[in-house]
Amino acid sequence: MIEGNVQRFAGKAIAYAQYRERYAPEILLPRLQAWCGLAPDWTVADVGAGTGMLSDVFLANGNHVFAVEPNDDMRQMCADLHKGLPNLEVIAGTAEATGLETASVAMVTAGRALHWFDLDRAMVEFRRILKPEGWFASIVFGRRESGREENERFELLLREHTMGHASTRTSYEAYRRLGDFLVRDFHHEEITGSLELNWDALYGMAMSISHSPRVGEESHTQFERNLRAYFDRYASDGLVTWETRYWINVGRLSR
Repeated sequence: MIEGNVQRFAGKAIAYAQYRERYAPEILLPRLQAWCGLAPDWTVADVGAGTGMLSDVFLANGNHVFAVEPNDDMRQMCADLHKGLPNLEVIAGTAEATGLETASVAMVTAGRALHWFDLDRAMVEFRRILKPEGWFASIVFGRRESGREENERFELLLREHTMGHASTRTSYEAYRRLGDFLVRDFHHEEITGSLELNWDALYGMAMSISHSPRVGEESHTQFERNLRAYFDRYASDGLVTWETRYWINVGRLSR
C-alpha cells in the first residue's frame, strides 16, 4: 500500500464491521459466474480485505479465500468474525507484497481498498500470484457522492470536517485507471440502489470512514453536532436515504 495508508483505519475496525455497506452475494455471484466461470473450487485472494465483507461473498460460494490485510485492527477483526471457518485464511500482507505463492489463486479481488494501493506495483504482484488465465475483480459498493441531495450534503459535511477528504477523493482516480490493466475479457457494470440509515447507523457509518474525526479529537464534537443536524434535516420517519452504487470491473491482467 502507499506509505501512510495502512494506518488510516486504526481504531475504526469495530465501526467498520458493524456499519459499513455489505456486499450482496445474490447480486455479485451470478455475474462472476457468467463472466468468469467462477466455481466453488477456485481459490480467491481478497486483497485489502478489511473485516472480510467481500470475502464473505466468496465464502458463500464455497471458495477458499485468502483475506490479505495489512492493518492490525482490521485483520484481527476479520479473524474474530470468521473464527472456525476453515475456508478463510487471514494473511498479514499488502497489495504490493501479499505473501502468497506464485500462481496460487484463480482470482484476485479488491473491494473498497483499491484506491489505497500503489496500483502499478499491486498489479505486478497480482499477476505474480494469479494462475495462468486467472481473473481480477474490482468490486466497490457504497454511497454515491452525488445524485440525491442527501448524498451531496453528506459529502459536503465530510469535506468541511475531515483533513483527509480531498486526498481520498483524489485517490479514486485508481478506479478510472483499471481499464489500462484489464486487457482481456473486460466486463464493467454499475448497479444503483438505495440504503436507509437510522441515527445509530448514520453515526456508525460516519465513524467508520477513514478520515472522519475520531472520538477524543478536537474536531469530533462539532462534527457529531453537525451530523446530527444533517440527520434531523433529512430523516423521514427516522431514516435518511442514500443512493448507492456497485462499480464492478472484471477482467484478465495478461494477454
